[in-house]
Amino acid sequence: MWSKIKDQPSVIAKEKQGFSPDSAVLLIAGVFFTLCLILTLHRYFSFYASFDQGIFNQVFWNNLHGRFFQSSLSSSLSTNVVHAGEIPTVFYHRLGQHFTPALLLWLPIYALFPSPATLTVLQVTLITAAGLVLYLLARHYLEHPLAVMITASFYAANAVIGPTLSNFHDISQIPLFVFTLLLAMEKRTWWLFWLMAIFILAVREDAGIGLFGVGFYMIASQRFPRAGFATCILSFGYMLALTNLIMPIFSDDISKRFMLERFGQYADGNEASTLEIIWGMVSNPWRLLVELVTPFDRTIRYLIGQWLPLAFIPALAPASWAIAGFPLLKLFLGQGESVLAITIRYALTVVPGLFYGAILWWSQHPQSLKPRFRRFWIGCICVSLLFSFTSNPNRTFYFLIPDSVKPWVYISLPQQWQHVAQIRPLLAQIPPDASVATTTYIVPHLSSRREILRLPQLELKNDARQIIKVDYALADIWQLQQYQAAFKADRNYLRDLVKQVNQLTSNGEYGIIDFADGTILLKKTANSNPQAIAAWNRYQQQLQPILGTG
Repeated sequence: MWSKIKDQPSVIAKEKQGFSPDSAVLLIAGVFFTLCLILTLHRYFSFYASFDQGIFNQVFWNNLHGRFFQSSLSSSLSTNVVHAGEIPTVFYHRLGQHFTPALLLWLPIYALFPSPATLTVLQVTLITAAGLVLYLLARHYLEHPLAVMITASFYAANAVIGPTLSNFHDISQIPLFVFTLLLAMEKRTWWLFWLMAIFILAVREDAGIGLFGVGFYMIASQRFPRAGFATCILSFGYMLALTNLIMPIFSDDISKRFMLERFGQYADGNEASTLEIIWGMVSNPWRLLVELVTPFDRTIRYLIGQWLPLAFIPALAPASWAIAGFPLLKLFLGQGESVLAITIRYALTVVPGLFYGAILWWSQHPQSLKPRFRRFWIGCICVSLLFSFTSNPNRTFYFLIPDSVKPWVYISLPQQWQHVAQIRPLLAQIPPDASVATTTYIVPHLSSRREILRLPQLELKNDARQIIKVDYALADIWQLQQYQAAFKADRNYLRDLVKQVNQLTSNGEYGIIDFADGTILLKKTANSNPQAIAAWNRYQQQLQPILGTG
């Protein structure tokens, strides 16, 4: 099959010159962009964007002020803090956790609109643009109806919708860059191919795995073997050099935290480099095989979820396995709940290979698109959309779908927006240059500053290398109260925060300066507002059934 593709001209060669996307595709893309933008902006402004949105916004904000890739929020997750018990620092370089220079491409846009919401708009735009490039890629091989179906499948994929509706993440760049690279390969526009290869590698330290898959396909298909070898050597060599030589300059996180969290089952000891993990895999093939197929049920469900919007064609397409196989291998060999979650950002790394492989398969089997199969495919797209909605990715549809039925956990739209109206006056009392600690869902809204932490952390090391306690602490306990009945982590967090607030106010370190609708604002060394204290004490009475249970 691949040998036929090698010299096959485009089936629309006469139409390629001056071709513009079909109005139907623009309509589909427009609907996707509009709906996703409304939903993600609503998620942010109604205080459901969470910690990662704050991390990326602080990184962009620091980049804008010349402190490239520094973040106190990222520092709070570093191995020095989590494992060694050190104090978070404002000058911590996030490049030791994830090497993401490609984010600088979007800094001019952020400079025009410096806000966490800008990142939300950017993410939806990147994914929407990726679908349009996919359409051009499909039209290189396929007639109009098939190309439209493939593009519609992309916009309906759970592995696309879920990550698009999430906090901003660096992987949102991957589909656009990879589809552009593949289109450049088909057009033999090699300067663009290599530019996209560089961009892909710059997304993050593991993005080269997907690029390696493209190189492997170029070799295996015998279409561009020399360019394929160069791509494989570039991607593999870059990843090894980056993770073993460059990233450790910034911090020990890659060897002491991230490698162990994802691939610790292949290593011995408290740290491991990528080379040691690879050797651990190669030297124990039986363990590798077990990890590859287990848990068997979740692995199969994950593959079905990825194949569903394309009517399972990628399961038959050799090119899909060649390119997407390497990102899949990374996920299947890893550990943790998130690796096989199709609505989380990692799922996007698999998408480009699956769709490109499906395009090539259809170019060899155009006669297979019979009316009965077309109806089946449309049904698959509809089911994928249904699953994307019912999975409630990142609580985007919290106002429509309860988080739990028994016990009942549901927050209505008026209820949440009424709560938001109570929070905003408290936010307004915090100066833009003040240091602050706050709860998870408020972090993004306060992250455009140098010094910020997530409660219960209060101490950080500032630019003067002095350990300080933050000026303000803001805790949304009401939000935790709503979810604690079904989620133990929220219940424990609520109890810890109530205990912390009472300790800080009783010893005089902080004063309660305002309280509204279960949200409390503390200020260092301030005198407490009597009315705020009274409101806080009354609210604690409501919490007694929670605070007093085990």
